[in-house]
Amino acid sequence: MMIHPTPGSLAWPAAMIVWGPGFASAAHRHHCVQLIMAMDGELLVRSGPEDEWRKSGAVLIRPDALHEVDARSSTVLIGFVDSESELGAALCDRIDGDIVYITATQVERWRAALRPRPSEARVDHWVRQELLRQRRVVKIHPRVHRVLKYLREQLGVSDDVSLKTLAGISGLSQSRFMHVFTESVRVPLRQYILWLRLQRASCELMDGVSVTKAAHNAGFSDAAHLTRTFRRMLGTTPTDLALRRRMSVGVSMPLD
Repeated sequence: MMIHPTPGSLAWPAAMIVWGPGFASAAHRHHCVQLIMAMDGELLVRSGPEDEWRKSGAVLIRPDALHEVDARSSTVLIGFVDSESELGAALCDRIDGDIVYITATQVERWRAALRPRPSEARVDHWVRQELLRQRRVVKIHPRVHRVLKYLREQLGVSDDVSLKTLAGISGLSQSRFMHVFTESVRVPLRQYILWLRLQRASCELMDGVSVTKAAHNAGFSDAAHLTRTFRRMLGTTPTDLALRRRMSVGVSMPLD
């Protein structure tokens, strides 16, 4: 279902999946697993400007891997999946290296499941039947889980996400909390908070909120700060995402 962010009661998704007209991105990296599939034909992907382009019907990209995409010749389905979610873990288990190029046989099976065109019901069924088939339990330290819940509920509502506050919520010393958090989530605390802010802003934009308001609600200093972060972490701009929102439909998967 589409998400409608409300401060204090935001249903944070484990995955945001959208589909619509193709696109091209600059080289970028982000803390999520990304799945990109051309609904017909092929797309071009490479690890960065120095590498050769490779063609594929679909790719999986591991968290924090540099990549560049040119999918302008096809309608595409794009999934941004939190790596610490059950779905993210299931996808990470399929990735050997930075980018996995999905076989043509697999791509055809996925496309068949989504035809004649993606819909919320088809995407939901496809995710559960195909992507979560080899699911495994995600092990997150219970003290870290407590902090993740606080961040998802309070980010954009409370400005207090200091190390002192978060360590206090976890019941651990600051140094111990930092170690346990990085070990559980596989990314440093500040980088993860920035990713949550970006995710929050993306949800706002997909819900039709202006770039300026989305930046404010997600805790960015201004629209320019949000735009710079978008370019660096998603290889696109907030305006591009807002345009995709008007040209496509999205579906979110509830957090595990």
